[in-house]
Amino acid sequence: MVTAVAGLLVLAAETVPAVAARKSGLAAAVPLPRPRPADAPPLEGAAPAATQSGAERPAEPAAPVSSACRLALTDAIAIAPSIPDIHGAGGCGGEDLVRLEAVVLPDKRRVTVRPAAILRCAMASAIADWIRSDIAPLAANLGSVISDLDNFDAFECRGRNRIVGAALSEHGRANALDVRALKLANGQSIALTDRTVPREVRENVLHSVCARFSTVLGPGSDWYHEDHIHLDLMERRNNYKICQWNVWDPLPQVAPLLPAQRPEEAPPREVAADPATDPGPVEATPPAKPPTKKRR
Repeated sequence: MVTAVAGLLVLAAETVPAVAARKSGLAAAVPLPRPRPADAPPLEGAAPAATQSGAERPAEPAAPVSSACRLALTDAIAIAPSIPDIHGAGGCGGEDLVRLEAVVLPDKRRVTVRPAAILRCAMASAIADWIRSDIAPLAANLGSVISDLDNFDAFECRGRNRIVGAALSEHGRANALDVRALKLANGQSIALTDRTVPREVRENVLHSVCARFSTVLGPGSDWYHEDHIHLDLMERRNNYKICQWNVWDPLPQVAPLLPAQRPEEAPPREVAADPATDPGPVEATPPAKPPTKKRR
């Protein structure tokens, strides 16, 4: 009896490890699920990944890099805040645009652009340099300082000369400015196409703009620029430039179609009588008829 019980205990001791080993082998043979991909959408009801793993949020997209022109056109040169790019139909619009509100002179005075002009940065920079370097000394020679720039037209999505179907104007590319007049602080206005403005002043402006801009159109170029000056920076082959602006002479004091002055030796003119004082011609009395002889 004792021998049988001892045999059973030995058999039980040998069986328990075998069963445990068999179970562990089965567990190792069962495949585990693959890790969840990092770019998989979050599970419903799950906390954000940043709170689960403590990972940082993805970096925001970097701000657009400013152009060299934008970096150079500081508030010490011009008040010209940047505006978003414009992409219109037919190539209308442009990039690196600014709203030119004023030009700052070296002495910190401001030349207001009325109204503010939407231009490419390069065109706005050229206008600012022209005002600061050429027009400010011109105004000083006239005994004053420039205060305003009369903007006749800047950015406008249209064809050349506003002709329907024409090629896109440089105004449509925000690459042109039409100037009508320059105003001085003493109240004087320099209308660039006014014949009464001294010819020397207008010629000085002509030489300055033709040296700086690739296109200059004014009186004499066509019938579309008789009352203002068109300026742009259109790129052409071999840096070809167009400068068409006739500085007309002042009109003569006496129109040439008037008759010449009456010579002093000419006979006096007959002056018409005043009806208030002259009763008019006296009617002549008809002569009396001679008596007629009676026939017998």
